Formats: sequence, structure tokens, C-alpha cells
Amino acid sequence: MPQGVRGNSINPTAYNALADALTVIYWNKSPFERYLRGLLRNHSELVAQLDFHATKRETSGLLVDLLRANEARYFDVALEIMLDVADLERFPNLEQQVDHAEMLPKAEAAVAELRRWTQKLRETVAEHKDYAASIAASAQAAQATRLFAEDHERLKQRFLQMRAATDPHQRGRDFEGFINELFALYDLDPQASYEMPHEQIDGAFVFDTDHYILEAKWWRERIGRRELDVFKANIERKGKNTLGLYVSVEGFTQDALAVYSLSTPFITMDGSDFMAVLDQRIRLDELMGHKKRHASRTGHCHLPVSEIFSRAG
Repeated sequence: MPQGVRGNSINPTAYNALADALTVIYWNKSPFERYLRGLLRNHSELVAQLDFHATKRETSGLLVDLLRANEARYFDVALEIMLDVADLERFPNLEQQVDHAEMLPKAEAAVAELRRWTQKLRETVAEHKDYAASIAASAQAAQATRLFAEDHERLKQRFLQMRAATDPHQRGRDFEGFINELFALYDLDPQASYEMPHEQIDGAFVFDTDHYILEAKWWRERIGRRELDVFKANIERKGKNTLGLYVSVEGFTQDALAVYSLSTPFITMDGSDFMAVLDQRIRLDELMGHKKRHASRTGHCHLPVSEIFSRAG
């Protein structure tokens, strides 16, 4: 940033407006934490000092205090956060709450107050076009990160609702739509279920240039060897370059996994995998990559997400 801009000081009231806005734009702590972690993704030293077990107001106040205490270092960071929050127009997490009629006006008022202060900062930054462009790019990236996180949260709530459903047939139909939407979020080009002579395909998608057919089950019991044998036969009828993904929310029996522990044309996912992705502890494409490499190296169809985390640790 040019020296003339870096030397400027942000009005303390603007910092207070930021703390107030951060406190009320989310109701639930989990999306609030993900939002801040996204904004501070390049400043782990700040994240390490935040206590996300405290109240949102305490966490927001601590962040503002950290930014103000070392403004010469964190001027750019404070400005980026203020601009991102000031640009918020909708508050999806609040819209989902029972008391949204009371929450939304408070969030809108707090963001409007912050926007009033950031307008003065924007006028200063506008004198330096190159820096303004970088701020806009950062804000756009932060917005994309925010929307990505909000999509995950929405899908997570759908997944939890399906888990509580009492109609297994409706849950099965809903689950197919859920998978298509999750895979579309990661640009895996999902295709809905379709019928072929003598068989029903739950779906298909593309990952890492490979074409996959999908089988998805949400049964009360674990998937056994017979179902995996049928799936293997379906894959083999599609051609040598086709792979498969078998999804069973409740998991697989040990004897079924043992049969496909040395050679397999498919990989597997279970409910733990989905929760890890929906909690954003691991990206779906990253998870798929781990499972695909594991199958290629060992011939085993199954790699628990907990084992991926233990290796990383």
C-alpha cells in the first residue's frame, strides 16, 4: 500500500462500528467462526489469539483490539475486513432463525453504520487505483469464501434433517438431490439418476478427468458384499476407463470391505465423510483425491476420513 495511505489512522469509532457489526451479522457461532477464519486466512497469528468459545461480542471486541493495537501492521487487514462487512446485503444465517424479524434490522443498522465510516476510507483508498483494485479482489475472494461457507452450512442442515427423517423412501430421493447439489458446488459436473437396460444408475460425475458412476444408499443397515458385487459388475459394463463411487451413509460391513481390499474399481464414502466435508474440515475434492490415491496404491476401496486426518496430524 502507498506510504501516504498506510500512514493514515482509522477513526476509533469505525473500529467500534466494526465490532458491533461483527457481533450481530451471525447468530450461530459456527458460521461466525468460519467467517472470521476466512477473513483472517492469511493471518494465523491473529486467529491464534481469538477465543471462539467466548461470546461473539467478546471475540469481535478482541479482534478489534488486536487490530488497533498494531495498526501500522494491520491497517490493510482492518480495512479489508471493514469493507467486506460493510458490503453485506443479506444475512442468510439470521434469516433462518425464528426471531429473524428482530435480528435482521439490528444487523442492517450495524452494517449501515459501519458503511458510513468506510465511505471515508474508500475515498482515501480511491486515490491509489492499484491498491483499490487489490482490495476489491480481496473483498471478492472473501465474498466467494463466505458464500461457499454458507452453502456448506445450508447443505449441512439439509443432511441433518434427512438424518432425522422417518420416511426412508423420501429420504433416499432427497439424498440423491443433496449429493448432486454438493458435487455441483465443487464443479464435479454431476448428472441425476438415469435408467439403462436392466439397471438403474443413481448418478454420474467427473473428477480429476475421470468419469464416475454413483451409487448412493441411506439404509438403516450397512452395505454388504452383495451390493458391492453388483456395483462392480455395473462399472465393468461401462468400460475400462469408468470408475465408481459407492456412498453408504451408515457404512459398509467388514466382510464387504475385505473383498475389495486388494483390487477395486470404486471408492467409498460414508456419513463421517459427508460431515467432515460439510463442517469444512476437508474439501470434497481433497477427500476424493485422498481416496482415489489410496485405492490406486493399495487396491482398497475404503479410506476413513479419520485416517486422513491422523496422517495429516
